[in-house]
Amino acid sequence: MSTVEELLESAVGAIGGSTREGQTEMAQAVSSSVDKGIHLLVQAGTGTGKSLAYLVPAAEYSSRTGNRVIVSTATLALQTQIIHRDLPRLFKAVKKTLDPLPRAALLKGRRNYVCKHKLGGGYPDEGEGMLFDLGADAEAGRKATDRSGLGEEIQRIRTWEKTTESGDRDDLLPGVSDRAWSEVSVNSFDCLGSNCPLYTECFAELARNNAAEADIVVTNHALLAIDAFGDNTVLPEHDVIIIDEAHELKDRVTNALSGQINTSMLSAATSSVRKHTIVQDGVVALLDSAAAALERAQSGVSEGLILNMSEALSLALAQIRDSARQIINDIGGKTEDSDAGRQMAKARCQEIFELAERFCDPGKNDVVWLSRSTFRERETTNLVVAPLSVAGTMRSGIFEDSTVVATSATLSLGGNFDAVAASLGLFGPDAPKWDSLDVGSPFDYGKQSILYVAAHLPRPGRSGLSEQALDELEELVTASKGGALGLFSSRAAANAAAEHLRAKLDIPILLQGDDGLPSLVSQFTADDQACLFGTMSLWQGVDVPGRTNRLVIIDRLPFPRPDDPLMQARSKDADNRGVNGFMAVSATHAALRLAQGAGRLIRSTKDRGVVAVLDSRLRSARYGGYLVNSMPSMWPTTDSALVKSSLGRLAATDD
Repeated sequence: MSTVEELLESAVGAIGGSTREGQTEMAQAVSSSVDKGIHLLVQAGTGTGKSLAYLVPAAEYSSRTGNRVIVSTATLALQTQIIHRDLPRLFKAVKKTLDPLPRAALLKGRRNYVCKHKLGGGYPDEGEGMLFDLGADAEAGRKATDRSGLGEEIQRIRTWEKTTESGDRDDLLPGVSDRAWSEVSVNSFDCLGSNCPLYTECFAELARNNAAEADIVVTNHALLAIDAFGDNTVLPEHDVIIIDEAHELKDRVTNALSGQINTSMLSAATSSVRKHTIVQDGVVALLDSAAAALERAQSGVSEGLILNMSEALSLALAQIRDSARQIINDIGGKTEDSDAGRQMAKARCQEIFELAERFCDPGKNDVVWLSRSTFRERETTNLVVAPLSVAGTMRSGIFEDSTVVATSATLSLGGNFDAVAASLGLFGPDAPKWDSLDVGSPFDYGKQSILYVAAHLPRPGRSGLSEQALDELEELVTASKGGALGLFSSRAAANAAAEHLRAKLDIPILLQGDDGLPSLVSQFTADDQACLFGTMSLWQGVDVPGRTNRLVIIDRLPFPRPDDPLMQARSKDADNRGVNGFMAVSATHAALRLAQGAGRLIRSTKDRGVVAVLDSRLRSARYGGYLVNSMPSMWPTTDSALVKSSLGRLAATDD
């Protein structure tokens, strides 16, 4: 059998390239890690060829040992790239030298697959606007238009379902709205499982069966978390996990282990129970009464962390728990029950019961807070619970039973892997052994890019972009003749910047929200004078190499919001443990986001440009060095005239 190095050379050569030093070093390290059973953290910069650097040793290991490898990503886009581009190319290149050739399969959460039974009318219609009842006569015309558009989308799904082999939402082009997809898909609570009359034709079950037969299973962090921490096993048995986009793992696991409850959920549940079961109305009314008690109790609670729950709130949650449990018992249902309406009603009550029980008796690791949001002039109050830390959970659920390789372009923060390792549960007396490796990048950031800190600007305030910052922004974009990607801390700041430049400059200013993100990125890529401004969605995953993207502007250091309840709790917890809470939580968060944002600039060896940070704290604050050391090693300066002159030459050269 060929070595990992030989297989990598064949795979890269098949696509007309040549192996890179960092890519080979990473592939060797991954191979050694899985063979020795030692966890590995690998930072591999943009352009390294990271995907093949772990897929080649994964394929070689699986072929040689017969053991299964799980590859997990944060985004569906990378999942699609791996399963439809990277792995087919790899297998084609090594089919004569790797025997047996591994089999690969893609596995997503159940909601990503169309449900044939629901599409065919096997599930009852829950009614227009159950969860988001607009309730205003003035909305009637718009609602009618919405229903017409929804019907057209569902009809298109019906046509597509007759020919699709996967039932995967991402294979439906063009796509449909989330609202339309919710009408034709089910979650694990609502699914009838083996009791479904179309179980043998189920797309989700087909995907799971394919995964069970595969040697390499490509999935996502959310499903990995559900498998590791949920009650039911989702992924097939495995002994190696490769986690790409590992910088996102902590947040994805946190989301998977979080929950919220509100009166809309309770109303939907009682409506469903009355419509689809024979539970006595007096029992259902208890949940209605509990919902009213929750609403009254919440009215006296301020937004933010709840350190000591009021008696009224505790009693309301206990009433919700007890009444939901009574309804579940009264619904009953045999194990072979195939009544979809009853299953939906029971599933809603089961979810509410489990959430209420957690709120009534939160664990030491739980953080509880209250939030309020407004949608179409209707306010919703949510009671939220989330884990204070997921480090211990990840250690026991992910790192204990499998050898894990975690990789990303941004794992080393402040010059080392300590912060990320701690967040993954790899620190402490019982922590498993792990190695780390930074293979660098093929890009010469010091020659290809400038890091400009506008040190002369005033410290950013809470009122948004200052006039000085807007003027600096205008001068930078003027010097570069457009070609700017603006990464802003808030929607308001992005809007203000776009409004200012549209009034001052005669160049296209694209703004997130004016169109779908893929369309905006396409427009930005096609016009080298265009600017694209937006918020967090643009900070990572946007790949625009070449002359279009020559200036990346960051309006302020991306610290978490000071009123973020979970971040507040985590910071206080760090302080209580004798660790600097600001550095451990806020600065680490900002370092990761800055590294991701600055990484949007240089995407190929031919790219040149400037990252401009309009926040003087990056130069003046004591933590500035930590943040800079987390970013690509660009040539630093605070000389505004020099930077604008450089941008002018770059724009002229591009012309």
